[in-house]
Amino acid sequence: MKTLIHGGRVIDPSARIDSYLDILIENGKVAAVEPELLDADERIDASGKVVCPGFVDCHVHEDPITDDGRIYADPERAVLACMLRMGVTTVVAGNCGANVCDPVDYLDMADRDGAFANVAMLAGHEYFRVLAGAADGYGPATAAQVETMTAAIRRALDRGCAGLSYGIRYTPGVNGRELVGTMSALVGTGKPAACHLRDDAAAVFGALAEFLDAARELAVPAQVSHIGSMAGFGQMEQFLAMTDAYRVGGMDVMCDCYPYSAFSTGLGSATYDDGWLDRYDCDYDALELCEGPYKGQRCTEAIFRDQRSAFPACRTVCHVMRPGEVEKALTHPAVLLASDATLHLGQGHPRAAGTFPRLLAAYVRPGKMSLYDAIEKMTTLPARWFHLTGKGSLRVGADGDVVVFDPARVADRATFSDPIRPPAGIDLVLIGGQRAAEKGRIINGTLGRAVRV
Repeated sequence: MKTLIHGGRVIDPSARIDSYLDILIENGKVAAVEPELLDADERIDASGKVVCPGFVDCHVHEDPITDDGRIYADPERAVLACMLRMGVTTVVAGNCGANVCDPVDYLDMADRDGAFANVAMLAGHEYFRVLAGAADGYGPATAAQVETMTAAIRRALDRGCAGLSYGIRYTPGVNGRELVGTMSALVGTGKPAACHLRDDAAAVFGALAEFLDAARELAVPAQVSHIGSMAGFGQMEQFLAMTDAYRVGGMDVMCDCYPYSAFSTGLGSATYDDGWLDRYDCDYDALELCEGPYKGQRCTEAIFRDQRSAFPACRTVCHVMRPGEVEKALTHPAVLLASDATLHLGQGHPRAAGTFPRLLAAYVRPGKMSLYDAIEKMTTLPARWFHLTGKGSLRVGADGDVVVFDPARVADRATFSDPIRPPAGIDLVLIGGQRAAEKGRIINGTLGRAVRV
């Protein structure tokens, strides 16, 4: 099967391309990129559109596993379905230390059944911590437990996981011995450690040093997760300067960020332990509940205390970040775009369905960022960072994962009240050269496969 994409503006930062070219995809791979190509079984007219590699979302929380042992695949409400509709063809899941099951098993399920998007997995530190018997996130692990979890993490990495993730905020019992011990599983692999830091706001700098110092000691690449929600309260300039200093000193350090000024997490998480109101300089009404009897409502103290006890898994949105701080992060050259997508039965934060078109609409169109730089943050840079061979590129031989979008119309339409609404202007998404989604509608939701590193 030969598919020709004709007449579009092709932007591929992996090859430093920004030209009007035709792309021929054959047998799932890019076969040619030239000014005029004629021979094809299917011809796609991309006149007036931008053609670029399929977007790569490097910070996603994967869909759960159903009772019959399959990846949750509701075409409207699944995280991966939302990814596909906004042009994401490859995700890196298993972030913030969390896995919904053994991450290699998850890869096997994606290969067995197909998925809405291609899936790479991180080994989640917290998942392996619990398996090793250290189930109390507020308590320290024993030396034997650290040894057990490190061995299990190493096996997951050997079997294809793309790196290791931490959610120290959610497991504050982690100490330096455990952090360095488990991170040692990455030594010599070239794979990164990603981390939701221990603390944020005024305390973010010590938390950043804790993580980066451990990675520097082991010469491991380090990725700091969703920095808008970590340093987006007046600390961003100093925070970015601090990461720059580690980078100048020889470390491989990247960060990721989503283009919203509200974060999302579970109501029962450590984020909302005593002191959170002072930390974010807010009142209870900054917190919006996404599920349950108070869905869509802002909290009062009474609602907060009642629901935190009765429904700790409730998805929340906390409107406390400063938009200018998020903008500083996203325009920094070492910050990748990532959604931090997480949903429960379609409820949650609109970042799961809007992150990538939002960057194009809210940053590129107003001139805050060039189109080329935005596409690089969404494709080439994350694919290279995680060694995702064949992804984030339209070079000859690359996988035929392609997005065709209208730069004048592309926009996020997901809202806090309708968080899974598909975007506008994402006209066509191909995975392996086959139509996966078109104009916000999924055509084939089984084209995604595991990406093992």
